[in-house]
Amino acid sequence: MSESGFIVAIPARYGASRLPGKPLRLIAGEPMIVHVARRALAAGASHVVVATDDERIAEAVKAYPVTVCMTRADHPSGTDRLAECAAQLRWRDDQIVVNLQGDEPFAPAEGIRAVAEVLAAAGTEMATLATPITDSETLFDANAVKVVRDARGLALYFSRAPMPWQRDRFARDRISAPAPGALRHIGIYAYRAGFLPVFAGLPTGELEALEALEQLRVLEAGYRIAVGITPVAFPPGVDTEADLARAESRLQSAAAKSTDRA
Repeated sequence: MSESGFIVAIPARYGASRLPGKPLRLIAGEPMIVHVARRALAAGASHVVVATDDERIAEAVKAYPVTVCMTRADHPSGTDRLAECAAQLRWRDDQIVVNLQGDEPFAPAEGIRAVAEVLAAAGTEMATLATPITDSETLFDANAVKVVRDARGLALYFSRAPMPWQRDRFARDRISAPAPGALRHIGIYAYRAGFLPVFAGLPTGELEALEALEQLRVLEAGYRIAVGITPVAFPPGVDTEADLARAESRLQSAAAKSTDRA
């Protein structure tokens, strides 16, 4: 890790289609973006940046030691939003930046640190995390993105399809446990800051369009993504009203257990 450590940047767009105003939706009485910022601060980042297009989101985090970067509202992705921040805040090209989505109120601090460490060790343009798949249901779930790595831990491919395909076993049945090498991708990324505008400027690739996976744009253009194994589980993010209710229940349960221990 560089002497200046890593930055956690949180893209937070107000106009989410499935959950309007998502960063400001309350969980245990506080806006979701506050919970996410706390997770970033707990990870030990040298700086935490909230990249947003809305003054209400900026207002929600003003009491915390974070930097707000006001960005355009028309960015198609969080990566594009962070590329604007890199230019505005003049990050060094070699600065490690972790992209923590604004709908991840339970992202573990150890996992946030881990993806930064993977990038620092690998020296690649990008890094991400994965976790072993232990059940066939996950392997065949199109919403669970799979990744295959080479011997150096670099991504060979990401897919919604089952990978690797166990020809002989699956010729017999698809119920048995996946091969030990099967990995589920976890959607947290670290970048070199200088790569953010490069990524944002890449055209949509054919593989990306087929699989609806933005990271395939990077591989198709010939860049490298290091893939580390997460040291801890990443709870699901919040995309829907049902997710929000589960998040509220999770925090209430945690608070109750804390009271019981006290």
